Amino acid sequence: MFFDVSRIEPQNAYKLMTSTVVPRPIAWVSTLSEDGVANAAPYSFFNVMGSDPATVVIGIQKDAKRGFKDSAHNILTTGEFVVNLVNEAVAEKMNISCIDAPRDVSEFDIAGLTQRPSQLVKPPQIAESPVSFECVNLTSLVTGPRQTLVVGRVVGIRIEDEYILDADKAYVDTPALHMIGRTYGSGWYTKTADQFQMGRPVYDDWIAKNGDPKKG
Repeated sequence: MFFDVSRIEPQNAYKLMTSTVVPRPIAWVSTLSEDGVANAAPYSFFNVMGSDPATVVIGIQKDAKRGFKDSAHNILTTGEFVVNLVNEAVAEKMNISCIDAPRDVSEFDIAGLTQRPSQLVKPPQIAESPVSFECVNLTSLVTGPRQTLVVGRVVGIRIEDEYILDADKAYVDTPALHMIGRTYGSGWYTKTADQFQMGRPVYDDWIAKNGDPKKG
């Protein structure tokens, strides 16, 4: 079945995309308001988009009644944020931080999270997260009346020592992190323990095995 996105409701487009683009990594974003209130909120419209410079992208959506989440508002007003990654151990606390708390109430307090000072930006890291990316807002692109795309430049990365295999070579024990991802429907997540590996093919090796496609 083909869906003409211009002819369906935005909510249905959301359902179609989130039901098929799975799993999605989770950016557990921590920010600091202009009044000094630390906020935390998860976003699953998120991914890494480059390494030179190190770049992440977050899609933030505006609620029809409440507007942007506090974290999104803080990113756009202060220009700094931290992307904390989510593993199985902190999944429940991450879910609690989704709560619709008033703007002057910190999700750090509600979810029982610990603020860890960042090195290069003002917003704190979430200490319970195994990985934190300190970011500055490189640019923001309004893609619709209720959504904005934030492109962040990563200026610092904190990874807990227990997951570092070789610091000089930047080798990380990824399986040990036990990261989770967002999937389809309301409240569904996935673990990343079930993996498989495929080597990247080499064209000359492929020709040797299958023949030159240019020769028919």
